[in-house]
Amino acid sequence: MLDIPSRVRVHVETLLAAQNDMGVCDAIEQYAPVGKPDAMNAPHLPKVAGIDSTVPSPTHTVAPAPAAPGASSTTSPNAPGAVLQDRLAGWVSDLTTLHELTERLARTAALPDALQELLRAGAALVGARRGLVVLEPGDGLGPDTTIGLGLARADLGHIETVPRSAMSYGKILDGLPGGEGEIAQPDLLSEDGLDPRHREVAARLGYAASYALPLSTEEAGRLGAAVWLYDEPAEPVERQRHLVGLYARYAAEHLARLVELDRTRACMTTISEELLPSRLPRVSGVQLAARHRTGPRGGGDWYDALPLPDAALGLAVGSVTGSGPSAVAAMGRLRASLRAYAVMEGEDPVAVLSDLELLLRLTEPARSATALFAYCEPALRKITLAGAGHSPPLVIGERRTEYVETSLSAPLGMLACWEAPSVEFQAEPGETVLLYTDGLLHRTGDPMDRAFSRLHAAAASVPRALRTDPGAVADHVLRSVLPDGLDVADSDEDVVLLAARFE
Repeated sequence: MLDIPSRVRVHVETLLAAQNDMGVCDAIEQYAPVGKPDAMNAPHLPKVAGIDSTVPSPTHTVAPAPAAPGASSTTSPNAPGAVLQDRLAGWVSDLTTLHELTERLARTAALPDALQELLRAGAALVGARRGLVVLEPGDGLGPDTTIGLGLARADLGHIETVPRSAMSYGKILDGLPGGEGEIAQPDLLSEDGLDPRHREVAARLGYAASYALPLSTEEAGRLGAAVWLYDEPAEPVERQRHLVGLYARYAAEHLARLVELDRTRACMTTISEELLPSRLPRVSGVQLAARHRTGPRGGGDWYDALPLPDAALGLAVGSVTGSGPSAVAAMGRLRASLRAYAVMEGEDPVAVLSDLELLLRLTEPARSATALFAYCEPALRKITLAGAGHSPPLVIGERRTEYVETSLSAPLGMLACWEAPSVEFQAEPGETVLLYTDGLLHRTGDPMDRAFSRLHAAAASVPRALRTDPGAVADHVLRSVLPDGLDVADSDEDVVLLAARFE
């Protein structure tokens, strides 16, 4: 927090005249005489980090210090020096407030959190209690959203029933006349020509005035608009408008960065999803379901299910090291290659992974991958599988819930020549074989042995009524292993589950 340890002697009349044409700091520097400054007992300004977001902060003013007995008239509260001291203290307090509020905004890393912080800080600055922000970038690429402060979802729904051109945010977003800058409506219900639906909604929600600001930057253009609502007829004073305008300019720059980040994440998620199967095949004797969660930077976890000759079925899961566009591209190439190898020699999973390892070593020498491929014969419920550094599948049935014993093997690309024996096992009628990637275990944050135990307990606790649906089994396991929204929260780890229930 800023503090003023001493008072600077200035020519008051000159400074008061100069401050209209230059900043106060420049005026003080220009007109302050050289010499030792006198001590000043300026009151210590309180920090505002604990501003209550639901209660507007009071105006920052500092009462002038009482004059000492016998002091000259130049030190009275009405003297120019006392007025200047009060103004300086108020300016410092305003700067401190902006500093605290912008710091809180800068700590937000997600777009919804930043929008909520913008509404809370703006409400405190303009003295309002409620508000809403409409995010609608002018380039049409999204994301588009509306977030309210002190307004429930139903309240926002009522506001959206008002014709867009009648709302202040609509004028700003659509570039209508009067929407070039701030829009203050100090007494909505007494305005001539107010849209009847707007009057009805304002009376129903109990707001009588509004103040709106555009959110835009020079590079990104228009991002959206923020509107704060007053319970009684009111409007912010000039000082409040100045402060919230400064804050809004900074907030728009921060929002532009988060919008770009959100778009990048959405793009990576879309690319990852498009490189995976759009639908799972229908094969007699087996039901399939898959669940995929992509990290914010895009990862290399993948799955596949493809029909093979002789009414067989190939199931595969894997993970490529790294994240971002390069990992996603490598994942797509690896999955496409595995499909080709599976069609040619799928009955021998070891040969499939050996060919895949050779391809990876020749085309991606700096990258490694884990993979598991299973050759299934649904009519016999027989599965032959091989894994390369991958976690073992889990068999979930009425009488057993156990991991399939697979041989220990290195990931693809780690050794000069990969090879590991395959494993055969038989599924009972009604049992589900669950294939998954290590991201499911890593997201728990537990050591691997405890993560495996958690996964086993989650599979064993699947209710009997859900075991006939592989999708319900996968959902139950996902929510149990990653509770409290961890299954959908942003994480550096991708998650893949592929469930096959044999009839």
